Amino acid sequence: MHNTVQKLIDIENKIKSNLEDININNLPKIIAVSKTFKLDKILPLIDHGHIDFGENKIQEAMDKWTDIKKKNTKIQLHMIGKLQTNKVKFAVKLFDYIHSVDSEKLAKKIVDEQEKINKKIKIFIQVNIGKENQKSGIEKDRVNDLVVYCKKINLNVVGLMCIPPVNDDPIVYFREIFLINKKFNFSDLSMGMSSDYLEASENGATYLRIGSSIFGQRF
Repeated sequence: MHNTVQKLIDIENKIKSNLEDININNLPKIIAVSKTFKLDKILPLIDHGHIDFGENKIQEAMDKWTDIKKKNTKIQLHMIGKLQTNKVKFAVKLFDYIHSVDSEKLAKKIVDEQEKINKKIKIFIQVNIGKENQKSGIEKDRVNDLVVYCKKINLNVVGLMCIPPVNDDPIVYFREIFLINKKFNFSDLSMGMSSDYLEASENGATYLRIGSSIFGQRF
């Protein structure tokens, strides 16, 4: 068994055991964040049956995934990085989910490009939950306005996404985003990475974005 597959199985078992201990039955899906990693580490996971993968750069994703997705139509590709409007047309063709919508301008561009190819992507609105200047995401008090706008233009928003501040306790932020997400009755919530996926899964995450714990450190 390839080490990436073993690491994924270990993570899945750890999550399952942890959630069983606190009587939570809903297991989140794991997005294997394959950005910067080559196919020799990704293909064993696909052969194992894993379908959710995350990338953050359009050109790299196109190079790696265009042919694979034609052969394996079950694969769900998640755009988890900042998306510039001039790259949206490429993202819409390749990705199934976009986790980083944080403005009306970007939302409108996605709708326009979707209509051209008759495709409907699932969207997460990225919230800057820690009010950090260096991070993307819409401010908490503006989420409602963006949700209303997205509904008006018929963008398929399935949930919110957040990345808590690195040096703070993530649980506070996970609980806060969970309550905001619940207010809108969204079906999904994208939060939790290699360092805090157990805490995220305990607090309502339906998608975890895990990279280094599966693939190893990036260099």
